[in-house]
Amino acid sequence: MLLKMTAGLSGPDFNLAPGDKHEFEDGEAGRLIEAGFAEKADLPDAAPADKRKKGKANVASTEGNAGAE
Repeated sequence: MLLKMTAGLSGPDFNLAPGDKHEFEDGEAGRLIEAGFAEKADLPDAAPADKRKKGKANVASTEGNAGAE
């Protein structure tokens, strides 16, 4: 069962922080949910439609000593 961690959890095969998703066997998943360490994970997050960076373009100024000749 895929869980989303609500608390940090470490073991010999993983080191999980709150918000991390990890697959557990059903028995272990139930124990972690009951203890308040995790909750059932929603469907995988949809990728954002537009991944372009927003903000100013990375361009060089033509003013001062750094200008092109």
